[in-house]
Amino acid sequence: MTSTDARTDPDCLFCRIVAGELPADVVATSERSIAFRDIDPQAPVHVLVVPRDHHGDIAQLAAADPELLSDVVALADEVAGDQADGQFRLIFNSGPRAGQSVFHVHGHVIAGAELGWTPA
Repeated sequence: MTSTDARTDPDCLFCRIVAGELPADVVATSERSIAFRDIDPQAPVHVLVVPRDHHGDIAQLAAADPELLSDVVALADEVAGDQADGQFRLIFNSGPRAGQSVFHVHGHVIAGAELGWTPA
């Protein structure tokens, strides 16, 4: 990854994980996406699915590359099938007020327990 590569951001935590510069507990990969365990899990299964190309949030990814979004969702489904009998929640936070803290789009695969819903 270099700063001249338009598909990466040298200051992005997830771009650095994708590039192998930072360690992660990788559980699955595809040609265009990578899945690794969240370092602060909120459920027995909590895996982040990240496109290898840098996009700030889910809306930017959907507008720029719908096929890559499809790849991210397919890898999330694969992870859920391997680790949670295919029953899972896939969450994308978009923006700081929605809880996004790393501005490289990532889906949270949440599973492995009875998942309740408490609306705000």
